[in-house]
Amino acid sequence: MRAGEFKDGEHVLRAKIDMSAANMKMRDPMLYRIRHTAHHMTGDKWCIYPMYDYAHPISDAIEGITHSICTLEFENNRELYDWVIDNLIDFAKFPSRPKQYEFARLNLNYTVMSKRRLLELVEGKHVSGWDDPRLPTIAGMRRRGITAESIRNFCSMVGVAKANSTVDMAQLEFCIRDDLNQKAPRVMAVLKPLKVVIENYPEGKVEELDASYWPHDVPKEGSRPVPFSREIFIEQDDFMLEPPKDFYRLGPGKEVRLRYAYCITCTDVIKDEAGNVVELRCTYDPETLGANPVGRKVKGTIHWVDAAHSQEAEVRLYDRLLSLEAPPVGKDSEFLKAINPEALVTIKGARVERSLGESKPGDRFQFERQGYFVADSKDSKPGNLVFNRIVTLKDSWARSQKK
Repeated sequence: MRAGEFKDGEHVLRAKIDMSAANMKMRDPMLYRIRHTAHHMTGDKWCIYPMYDYAHPISDAIEGITHSICTLEFENNRELYDWVIDNLIDFAKFPSRPKQYEFARLNLNYTVMSKRRLLELVEGKHVSGWDDPRLPTIAGMRRRGITAESIRNFCSMVGVAKANSTVDMAQLEFCIRDDLNQKAPRVMAVLKPLKVVIENYPEGKVEELDASYWPHDVPKEGSRPVPFSREIFIEQDDFMLEPPKDFYRLGPGKEVRLRYAYCITCTDVIKDEAGNVVELRCTYDPETLGANPVGRKVKGTIHWVDAAHSQEAEVRLYDRLLSLEAPPVGKDSEFLKAINPEALVTIKGARVERSLGESKPGDRFQFERQGYFVADSKDSKPGNLVFNRIVTLKDSWARSQKK
């Protein structure tokens, strides 16, 4: 076999242990097989290769491993693991006496953890690659902006079990929010801009308003100047032509506070030929910067960016990979039908505040009232800003599933 005299599959090397053993792994397990395939390190020097059950314990002993952690399907292999250690390892040279321990595989709902299914997603071009932020791979989670600390906290929360189970994705998202709440500075971004002209604000005037990066319950300091002028952008969703009674944002004749700035009142609505709202005309109360208006109560506060000084950006809204809680059982390709069509929504033409213009790949932020975002590690750069949504501020998925 070693000399290459036989073809692939003609012979194998087995260990003759105990043909009457109850554990079939302990009868005559295969140790070596023939493969006339070049190795990436040794080239064509070898044409025989060890089987996993043989190489695994030997490698652990040589490398000084003390605890070899496997998933439950390797429970029957443990007896063979110990046999190889006891019969082949010279403990004078390799003092480590590794032990194999088994635990249940970590499964998450609304995604796939199987390497075979992940490979099908990548090779079938259903995702952009192994680092696609929709995938539960290390590369994908890193690009999505999920921190190592939040993953560790999640693993500590769910613990280690001996029984297979599926963990709710909401638990991981909770750990991500909990970690980023203390780490991500608050900034403002408008994903779907609606132009607002403040008619009684002086033309050409620009104020630099002080905006804190951190809320009062985060023990950190720091702020940035936010430009404010006659023309700004707000979210399209923050305006309604006929708002219901409990809509505390902007509408015709309604007043709202701009975050870190003044209170404004909508006085006119400009529409295009199709009847779509394209611009709002408003007035502002100059006495409401950092103060409540006199004689009236303004309930709503919305975010905004300055039209002239904001930066254009592409925003990628990532969500759960699958629309079903568990992948369909059956043929592997069946799960492809369960891919969530809204797992990635790309928004071009979003506007972010000036301070984000020099953000570096991997920088994380909380877009106020939107969620946590990260500058994409591949595509984002000054002049071409790209932000990936890490997670929403609240469990919006649960709310959408109830509707």
